[in-house]
Amino acid sequence: MIKVDELRKNTEKALEFFADKIAFTLGPVELKRMLDSESDKIQVIDVRSSDDYIHGHIPEAISIPASNLEFSTDKLSKDKINIVYCYDQQCHLAAKCARMLAEEGYPVMELEGGFDCWLHKDYDIVTSG
Repeated sequence: MIKVDELRKNTEKALEFFADKIAFTLGPVELKRMLDSESDKIQVIDVRSSDDYIHGHIPEAISIPASNLEFSTDKLSKDKINIVYCYDQQCHLAAKCARMLAEEGYPVMELEGGFDCWLHKDYDIVTSG
């Protein structure tokens, strides 16, 4: 049940939350535009399993499974925006990885909705098999 009184008291928290959400997440349309016009400024990172990456991934994405991310930072750049994605809206792998990268000083964003959202837009995918 929505607690209206609590929401009224927390408008500043809501403002901060949504400002952060806008600053640190993007959707598939925004990512597609960046890939088409600013691909030299971003690095797309697929944190799903290697098998899932092989079966289909976003063009130009590199595969670094979440379990290997802390050992693979040599593949990343602090001079680019590192955009991470996982499976879907309910998956939190990308958020966990984004947090880890931010703790290490990497500019990072999360693709909201993950790979499923990209597929839903019917954008191109790459298979490696």
